[in-house]
Amino acid sequence: MGCSIRALWILNQHRHVVFSRRFPTVEKKWKNARSKHGDGICYSLPSDAQLIQSFVERKEREGSFRGLATREEYSQPGSDSWVDDPITRSIISLQIPKPDESGELYLLWPIVFHIRGPFHILVLPFVEPHHLATYENLCWRADCGGPVANGHNSLSSLLLDLPSITGAFCVAQTLGDLIVGEALEPEININPSSTMGGLLDSITGGIGIASITARAKPVAAPVAAAATAIAAGVTGAAPAGILGSTTTKGILKASDKEALLGFITSAMPFGTPLDLNPITINAIKANGFSAQDIPPQDQKQPAWKPYLFKSKQKLVFALHEVVTAALYDRDDVADVITLKGQLLCRADLEGLPDVNVQLSCPSSGEIDGVTFHPCAQALDHGPDKQTITFSPPLGNFVLAKYMATPAFRPPLQGFYQLSMVSDDEGAFLFRMKLLEGYKGPIVMEQCSLSIPFHRRTIAALDGAPSMGTVSNTDHSIEWKILAGHRSTISKSMEVTYSGTVKFAPRAVDTNQRDTVGFSDDDEIDCGNENKMDKADMNLVAAKWEDPFCWEAYSYAKASVKLVGGTMSGVSIDTKTVAIYPTAKVPCEVSSQIISGEYIFWNSLGRYPHVAPA
Repeated sequence: MGCSIRALWILNQHRHVVFSRRFPTVEKKWKNARSKHGDGICYSLPSDAQLIQSFVERKEREGSFRGLATREEYSQPGSDSWVDDPITRSIISLQIPKPDESGELYLLWPIVFHIRGPFHILVLPFVEPHHLATYENLCWRADCGGPVANGHNSLSSLLLDLPSITGAFCVAQTLGDLIVGEALEPEININPSSTMGGLLDSITGGIGIASITARAKPVAAPVAAAATAIAAGVTGAAPAGILGSTTTKGILKASDKEALLGFITSAMPFGTPLDLNPITINAIKANGFSAQDIPPQDQKQPAWKPYLFKSKQKLVFALHEVVTAALYDRDDVADVITLKGQLLCRADLEGLPDVNVQLSCPSSGEIDGVTFHPCAQALDHGPDKQTITFSPPLGNFVLAKYMATPAFRPPLQGFYQLSMVSDDEGAFLFRMKLLEGYKGPIVMEQCSLSIPFHRRTIAALDGAPSMGTVSNTDHSIEWKILAGHRSTISKSMEVTYSGTVKFAPRAVDTNQRDTVGFSDDDEIDCGNENKMDKADMNLVAAKWEDPFCWEAYSYAKASVKLVGGTMSGVSIDTKTVAIYPTAKVPCEVSSQIISGEYIFWNSLGRYPHVAPA
């Protein structure tokens, strides 16, 4: 069974519905299924006002918009938290008043809940009535959750029988990327010295290198042109219409809504998602089809490849990993390090071939939580390998995403210490080790540290690092250890930086708000739900640009980039890449590691952390 969407809603931080779409075809299918199930009255979808009311009531009942996810003393039978399963933070239910004014409620489930920027996205997929009845029973069972969660009557086992949930998550994520302006083709780093042929043409055409675009274009050029239109924010391109500056304030203009409706109509006609790639959708709408685009008679052309490639063939893979870290330099607090990665691909191949590729992982590392592009299937899976076969779409795409156990220590280790000599002067020390435990061909191309002081103004800075350059703004110190490609590090080394920083005397700002009370014109980042909860309670807090940087809290944030390998040890051997039907196609593999939130907490000051259970 595929995926069908009954309705979707987009809410902003002010609890207003800024966009909604209902699909009558799917709703008629739901009513027919409900009638055959013999459940009596089938209630219609709620109005926008009813949905908002029920959504706010759920927040008050569950404690936050996402919910408790665990059963507490104040959890009510019939609520999501009563089910006692963490998945209820992302798959929620709403209790809607019945239209007969009896005061009774009916359950609307399953609703996929996704937060993106200042928007809350709710997607209601079609499920069979007996699945809804099963969930209603779970909401009232006294023994739900806990050990029962591993049984056949648990929420997890129910969701495994609902592939429409996965489709609804894809819809919610795509809409979120569109409305915040991040529905762009992923970038793949290519070695410019290589002879790339048609591949280089299509890539450079997408980024605007005019001197190369004069060469012959492959048939896939409309897709590259669509990517260019989206990146440039061209008016009239369906996804680009969503890239307005007002979206950061939780507002969708009429043109934004029209563009969003156009994308939904093309990507999921009559409520059935077909191809959610906005670049492909925009290419089809802008260019249509010609006689050259007729697919072969003996092969079924997938929706994600509307145009066939015709030019010099090339296959490129890129492993991109992002490391996040909270480093404390304390014996009583463990460092927290997480690693996630993506396998990006570009397959400029003629016809409709299948490609096999094998991911290798060393014994010191482990990949987990792997998800794949709809064009891919996972075959052999073991502790040290993962084989993927796929029928590639056009352009750059994310073939797989994964979480990983690091095979190496973080590329930047050490400590940061700040001691306040007086109220307006502090002495600091950095001692950092770069690439400890790493070997070639991994090279560090970029490394810098930023030390913010959001609530103080820097008056003077003294001290010189052992390597790199230092500058400062009114509220931060910037230490660039490595600035770019001209200066790289390929072996382990240690760098230090000590000095003093003097601050301007504290000034009392009578206009600054000490409490967090927001009006309808204020911006709130709904990506951090805790901010909204604190806003409701009028808590005293620091400026919202960095809520952790209060009083004694201080930290340094690192930015690093490495090329030539991965931190997980995951790799691709080009000899294991196979194409069917057999074709001799050059294959390139690149890899890089970049930093996400990479924090060194002041080891002489206070620090936030999560205590282990």
